[in-house]
Amino acid sequence: MAEITQERVEDRLPELEQLERTGLFSEAEIRAIIRKSLELEYRIQRRSLLKDDFIRYVQYEINLLELIQKRRTRVGYTFKQDEIEDPIIRRIQSVFRRAATKWKDDVPLWLSFIAFCRKWAANVQLSKIFSSLLAIHSNKPGLWILAAKWELEDCFSSESARQLFLRALRFHPRCPKLHEEYFRMELMHAEKLRKEKQEFEKANMDVGNLEHAEEILSGGLARIIYKNSISVIKSAKFHVSLLSVAQLFNFAKDLQREIYDDLKALHTDDPVTWDFVARQELVIESQPGEELPTTKQAKAKEMGCREERCCAVYEEAVKTVPTEAMWKCYMKFCMERFTKKTSSRLLRKKRLQRTMVAFWKAHELKLLPELQYRQLSKLLLHRQLLKESLQVADAGVKLFRKSVEMWQVKLEVLISSESQEMTRVFNQAFEYLKPQICLPLWLTWARWSEDAGKQEDTEMIYKRAIYGLPGAGSVPAKELYLDWAYRSGGYKKATDVFKSLQENRPFSVDFFRKMIQFEKEQESCKMENLREYYERALREFGTVDSDLWMDYIKEELNHPLGRPENCGQLYWRAMKMLQGESVEEFISKHALHQAGHL
Repeated sequence: MAEITQERVEDRLPELEQLERTGLFSEAEIRAIIRKSLELEYRIQRRSLLKDDFIRYVQYEINLLELIQKRRTRVGYTFKQDEIEDPIIRRIQSVFRRAATKWKDDVPLWLSFIAFCRKWAANVQLSKIFSSLLAIHSNKPGLWILAAKWELEDCFSSESARQLFLRALRFHPRCPKLHEEYFRMELMHAEKLRKEKQEFEKANMDVGNLEHAEEILSGGLARIIYKNSISVIKSAKFHVSLLSVAQLFNFAKDLQREIYDDLKALHTDDPVTWDFVARQELVIESQPGEELPTTKQAKAKEMGCREERCCAVYEEAVKTVPTEAMWKCYMKFCMERFTKKTSSRLLRKKRLQRTMVAFWKAHELKLLPELQYRQLSKLLLHRQLLKESLQVADAGVKLFRKSVEMWQVKLEVLISSESQEMTRVFNQAFEYLKPQICLPLWLTWARWSEDAGKQEDTEMIYKRAIYGLPGAGSVPAKELYLDWAYRSGGYKKATDVFKSLQENRPFSVDFFRKMIQFEKEQESCKMENLREYYERALREFGTVDSDLWMDYIKEELNHPLGRPENCGQLYWRAMKMLQGESVEEFISKHALHQAGHL
């Protein structure tokens, strides 16, 4: 191994000599590079190989390449790249190749190799890399698409890209993304041919055999792919994705109309179809001869008319396809338009009216999901429309009485509107909800009560929460109760709360740490109190929390009234109590602390 390593380092000498001779690096820097290279070479030549060692090697070499580029730019020296950069690039490729051969299943490693070759213009290598990668990972459509895009965009080879897509479709005949990207590629190819033809015509050149059929120039190949795709994948969502791709190419108007007509004919009862058709009304361009609106009022009026046409389509849709999915699309559109900024008060009012009308229709039919009740209520609350927000939240609570999120939204609206019915609504919520999911409501109630300055009521709420929440659900409430006690009544109040809860299990480590911190913040910090809090914490978490033992030991060492002689006893107690990996963690931390590194 040593001979191989030494030989590989010696192979670097010509390029290092050139770096020193050209003044890009100093003699000391060259020595540092040799030392680092020797270390990295040893790591990748040993018997038990680690992937991280190869990654470190490659990263170091890439950093060196980039540094050479910066030095060249700074001194203005551009010569001898074949003697300096090229050997480094070939070495990086060699290391990448070894790593990719060793860890064939690591796709990110392959992608890093590809990214490096693309950046440093190693196209010959890339072709081989893609061949090897696709032979191993033929089950990943994304890699086929990546290879085809490279052929099309970097190598300008439409034929190679087409062959890759056809091979990929043999492996993944029902992959929508592959069909979509193949469709896009053929349209891009047609657009490229059209541009070439235009340039030849401008130059009055005789293209001869290069003349292409009009059918190909108008997207005939893309039409064939489209027809094959929809025969294999019968999905409105996929159909819409193909139409969205076609709309990016102005020359494919006929193809766009054909896809649009097929979409309406083949997927009449699909909400995705109706949603797309309705939203098209927003982007329909003005007819030739019509004047474009210029003033803000005219633009707002035009947008209002477009939105009315959209809603008319949605109204027809919910009659034709009266499903939850269809109403969800309708409500989503209304809320999107309602959130759009506009200076027109009339347009804002119309959007609000349309949203509320659609909402109440869907609510009466019980065809809206809970999420949209919450979203609409929050949206209205954000716009300070408290009355409408409360109406939506009330409607949602009546339908979804067992949803804690829905009750939470209603309570947020009531808090914002400074309602006097807060206590009644909170108690009403607890009647319908299971105790184990009520923690967010208890905390909301406690925060509201504290903000209102109702100290006695806040304490009562925390106590009710702690005794009302089962098991681990009460742990956050205990922590917040202790925090509130310290904020509102100081150290004495916090001590009383801690003593009242110290036997009310379960606890968290933070519960005890908070009390320890409160004690430390006092002017007369008593060590006996700290010991009591640490001992109580260790009874609960002494078997798993090595940090707790270390903090206790540090406290005895650093506190003015601490007893350093207790540290040895604490160490052996920790060794007996801690279990599993916690023992090793404690030994390491204790050793670092004794050495002065922790």
